[in-house]
Amino acid sequence: MPSTSKRDYYEVLEVTREATSEQIKSAYRKAALKHHPDRNPENKPDAEHKFREASEAYSVLSDPQKRAAYDRYGHAGISGQVFDTSNMGTIFEEFQDVFGDIFGFQDIFGGGAGGRRRGGRSRAQRGADLRYDLKLSFEDAAAGVKTKIKIPRMENCEACKGTGAKPGSGMQSCGTCKGHGQLHYQQGFFAVSRTCPACGGAGQTIKESCAECRGQGRIERSRTIEVAIPAGVDNGMRLRVPGEGEPGANGGPAGDLYAFIEVHEHPFFERRGADLYCSIPITISQAALGAEIRVPTLHGDENLSIPEGTQPGTLFRKKGKGLPDPHGGKGDLYVNVRVAIPSKLTKEQKALFEQLHRVVKVENKPVERSSSFFDKVKDIFS
Repeated sequence: MPSTSKRDYYEVLEVTREATSEQIKSAYRKAALKHHPDRNPENKPDAEHKFREASEAYSVLSDPQKRAAYDRYGHAGISGQVFDTSNMGTIFEEFQDVFGDIFGFQDIFGGGAGGRRRGGRSRAQRGADLRYDLKLSFEDAAAGVKTKIKIPRMENCEACKGTGAKPGSGMQSCGTCKGHGQLHYQQGFFAVSRTCPACGGAGQTIKESCAECRGQGRIERSRTIEVAIPAGVDNGMRLRVPGEGEPGANGGPAGDLYAFIEVHEHPFFERRGADLYCSIPITISQAALGAEIRVPTLHGDENLSIPEGTQPGTLFRKKGKGLPDPHGGKGDLYVNVRVAIPSKLTKEQKALFEQLHRVVKVENKPVERSSSFFDKVKDIFS
């Protein structure tokens, strides 16, 4: 049998007399988890004693006035002041994350941590959020569109107004909880309340089930809604459509619809944020002599001037020709020119290259890593 003598409260929680309120709180959390009777079924009487002892210690040491009296006079200073059920209710609300995991109940000592009100009145509950995976073409994502999507969702039954009861049949008091919405019983030395599983805490049950929804109060329906897609959306972006989720229970607000965006790749544009990149081949003569070429943009082809002596891998920028940024502004278009080397030459082409070779001399020596030429070559093959 557990000893009836009271141990020092600081010893019970294994803290020093100089412990801060946070240290005391942490110590009690640890002790409550360690000694709860449900976690010690093989030695339940001893566990109940230690659990109650830790709770009593915390109820004193967490209260500045009681702690001061205890520090001065010991147990005699707080005799008759500790471990009443109202005080424990406050402790359980403060540590609902701990006791909720242990008990699995919504309300302890009638505390406010539960999902139902006293008297069997159900709280309004917000409806569930819904997810829709929306696939877009590159062009639609760039321009922004309005599109219609069809979503299945649970909606309140119109026949019974969401009650689940046959129209005109009404409701009756729950036979399990006698209309209270909660079940009360003892667990060890605790008075415990939990939501009635028969009525879900409402305190009432239906007399006859609605034929339309079979007593569920909800019916699955498909709704078609229009969604405005802003210009420049990208993969992984999420659009919120307020109030288009499932309706809330007991008059609660509807949830939201979240559209997750997936954008198809473009045949030749590579996207990097709001900027676009593409590669354009040019001939050796265009690179050497310069030229005017046509390059694609999102809104049609445009001219691009290639200056003479352009090196392979040179990157040209066309400002503002990228994608719109959903947060404002526009990106740029970057054109990477690649010099196309013919793999097979005609006799005439070969003669011209041989003539070029005689007049253009390049010394074939290793290029220093720090040179600009080396950086350009590295960019081309990276």
